[in-house]
Amino acid sequence: MRLSARTRTVAALGSAQTLAWASTYYLPAMLAVPMARDLGVSVPTVFAAFSFALIVSALLGPKAGAAIDRLGGRPVLTMTNIIFAAGLVALGLSNGVWGLFAAWALLGIGMGSGLYEAAFATLVRLYGKEARNSITGITLIAGFASTVGWPLTTYLEANFGWRDACFTWAALQLVLGLPLNLLLPRVSTAPVVTLVASTTPTHSSARIPKAIRWQTTVLSFVFAVTAFISTAMAAHLPQLMLAAGATLATAVLVGTLIGPSQVGARLLEFGVLQKVHPLLSARLAASLHPLGVVVLALAGPPSAVLFGVLHGAGNGILTISKGTLPLAFFGPQGYGHLQGVLMVPARVAGALAPWVFGLVLDRWGAGALAVSGTVGALASVALFMLPTPGASRLQRG
Repeated sequence: MRLSARTRTVAALGSAQTLAWASTYYLPAMLAVPMARDLGVSVPTVFAAFSFALIVSALLGPKAGAAIDRLGGRPVLTMTNIIFAAGLVALGLSNGVWGLFAAWALLGIGMGSGLYEAAFATLVRLYGKEARNSITGITLIAGFASTVGWPLTTYLEANFGWRDACFTWAALQLVLGLPLNLLLPRVSTAPVVTLVASTTPTHSSARIPKAIRWQTTVLSFVFAVTAFISTAMAAHLPQLMLAAGATLATAVLVGTLIGPSQVGARLLEFGVLQKVHPLLSARLAASLHPLGVVVLALAGPPSAVLFGVLHGAGNGILTISKGTLPLAFFGPQGYGHLQGVLMVPARVAGALAPWVFGLVLDRWGAGALAVSGTVGALASVALFMLPTPGASRLQRG
């Protein structure tokens, strides 16, 4: 059976995103220790360089989104493959702390213009207000980035060393990622015609219009909170479960369930939840982490697995919401730039999360869950403060 052009686009972009995430965001988890040992720096220094990359990506995001609005995703994403490859080669050649930070700064430029936000903007540029299912589709594929990336990085490091692991990922960016992004359709460089009511403001300028400032403020807060929780859990979940009284085996099991829970929830979004407004599915998703915290507090260690499933499911849908909610509220015109602006606080929060939550965990142990649960609940409440936009603003494709 011949695949449709849109399906081929989603498959190519989702595969390229899997590679992009596996070779950047998920790299330090497997390489930080050998990298630190070889370079003569501490492991926290390696993660500090990674956090620096996330800050760089936050600053670049709005400009990358605006470029996609003008040119489409194909030229921007193909350029990021070259930047990723250069950054990975620089990382593999680094011999000290300055080389380490410089390499991660280069990778941060690629991350700011080559991860999910850029992919979402690419799909909106191609399909306008009908991009919702396509956005879900690429997250379904790229949801396996850690499943693919961590074992491959571990194998490469164990057999060839961490430097050759970086070089291998760099080569894959050029021989696999670049051709995949070159499969994306070309688009006209003419201004995007809005598909919503003419009263919707244009978002091409750096200043957000007053008419939408409340919505953008709430969404920025929600995205920042969910990024903080997601990154904090990714960095500290096993230790957090041990502090909550779970056994080591249970803590490992909880960690392994996050990925399947995310993908399962995204399948639900792709099927049942596509029939409801994305704001409703986001409200449901935002409540799942706080609900998991309450369950764990009341039922204790036996409920650790349920906590992991609830957190993973909520995080899986909220990743999609970062793409679908701006589209639902503001339409496709100027989407890339506006979404880049919305995600600046989220990227900064994600960069700070491992360090900040680590301090909280060291001081309060399992009580750190009260922090993540509380801010998660605030994000859920914030979403209920937003009015549901008219159904006519978002057609599901």
